[in-house]
Amino acid sequence: MSDITDKEIKAACVFISPLIVLIFLFILVPVLGTLLNSMFQDVAFLDKQFVFLRNFRQLFADSGFRQALKFTLLFVLVSVPIEIVLGMAFAMLMNTHIPLRGLLRACVLIPWAIPAAVSGRIWELIYNYSYGLANFIFTELGITTEPVNWLGTSLGAFIAVVIADVWKTTPFAAIILLAGLQAIPVELLNQARVDRANFLQVFYKVVLPLMKPIIIVALLFRTIDGLRVFDLIYVLSGGGPGGATTSISHYAYKYFLGGDFGYGSAVSVILFMIAFLLSVFYVKAGRFMTGQV
Repeated sequence: MSDITDKEIKAACVFISPLIVLIFLFILVPVLGTLLNSMFQDVAFLDKQFVFLRNFRQLFADSGFRQALKFTLLFVLVSVPIEIVLGMAFAMLMNTHIPLRGLLRACVLIPWAIPAAVSGRIWELIYNYSYGLANFIFTELGITTEPVNWLGTSLGAFIAVVIADVWKTTPFAAIILLAGLQAIPVELLNQARVDRANFLQVFYKVVLPLMKPIIIVALLFRTIDGLRVFDLIYVLSGGGPGGATTSISHYAYKYFLGGDFGYGSAVSVILFMIAFLLSVFYVKAGRFMTGQV
């Protein structure tokens, strides 16, 4: 039988009620409001009309939206695994007893501490065709004889955006994974070493199985963040060339900026549904990996 009394339940409800109110006001109300607005023709200087699902039908027939959806999903598919792998490498390095470990942790956090808009501007200068650092290094090393137009081609702009995002957000994944590594009992690692297990055996047989739930959490956060990427792209490539690096968030922003709030809301709803479904998938995968029902 449970030892929890009605008084304790009421006290718990009192303590969590502010959180519930904040979630309702700042999460549920905006989401429901956006969903409702997506069913209207809500264009500036025109009468607001209820059109039900017309915005969504137009959306899936919109080649620009399909291009933005393709780029966003491909961006997440490429950048997030790289960030998790590099984050794990940095986390394991920061978890070892090496000289100046505190300084290393501080340096790793610097890219994450820089605002995304500032980071985008930095990388824009690095990729500059005329005087950028990237072209200077490539030409000095003899990799290319002429400057590379990084942001002028679809492939080049995609690679440029992915590299900038990996540099910016790998520290976030590293910090999450470092917390998981530090939670692993030292006795297990020492026992594995006593049994003469090498580094790879310890990693695959001990560390990785225990880290799977933490990896799922890191994947979840980075996937959601990658789906809604906006400021880095807005500053770095502006969605170009020809819309090749336009994300879903950037695409919705264009319609909100143009005064078509109904259509922009429909784009936002699709983005929310993709993030929600992927979140459910990650949660289910996390429970499966940990043996929970």
